[in-house]
Amino acid sequence: MAARIDATFARCRAEGRAALVTYVMAGDPDPETSLKVLQALPASGADIVEFGLPFTDPMADGPAIQAAGLRALKAGQGVAKTLDLVRRFRAGNVDTPVILMGYFNPIHTYGVERFLDDASAAGIDGLIVVDLPPEEDDELCLPALAKGLAFIRLATPTTDERRLPAVLANTAGFVYYVSINGITGTATPDFGAVGTAVGRIRRHTALPVVVGFGVKTGAHAAAIAKGADGVVVGSALVDALH
Repeated sequence: MAARIDATFARCRAEGRAALVTYVMAGDPDPETSLKVLQALPASGADIVEFGLPFTDPMADGPAIQAAGLRALKAGQGVAKTLDLVRRFRAGNVDTPVILMGYFNPIHTYGVERFLDDASAAGIDGLIVVDLPPEEDDELCLPALAKGLAFIRLATPTTDERRLPAVLANTAGFVYYVSINGITGTATPDFGAVGTAVGRIRRHTALPVVVGFGVKTGAHAAAIAKGADGVVVGSALVDALH
């Protein structure tokens, strides 16, 4: 599980490059197309895949990912069908880490213990749950870690030196640095400020630091990759698929 994430970053470091982390929405525009996209990403250069869990109120997502989530929900996508897509993906790929990214409500409704059992069995490597702060680690983070799943926390431009230790305390797999203030796929990052923030986070943790939000072009990704351990391309990819 989390070992796949560690092995991927070790391989990328050995190759002298940052990891390419791609985000797509599960079930968008329909389950079969979504599976084909998921299967194609590693062959197209993705080192890690973030698979979005659709939700009706995605507060951190910009227009592209919100629209993708609505398409997926309209097609009947939910937790069980999302885990089934990962299970089918794992039948042909046992190497590429898959991170499930979303919000706590669908997981809570599904049942936390059931979700963790099913996610582990499906081949999920880690979770990013954007609306669960460290103060609520007992809800999902600690049970996930006990199941061998990485729990990946977000650090933002407003995460100061007092807050950062709490953010990092139970984080596993990698740290996700949000490069902008705001929702996904909107503003362009200040690359100098991103580099400074990555350096600051590294002084507090040995975990890889991956940067996402606002990465719209290859030039953006290349600029961030100079200083980060990985770069997330999400909204731009979702837009390109539609």
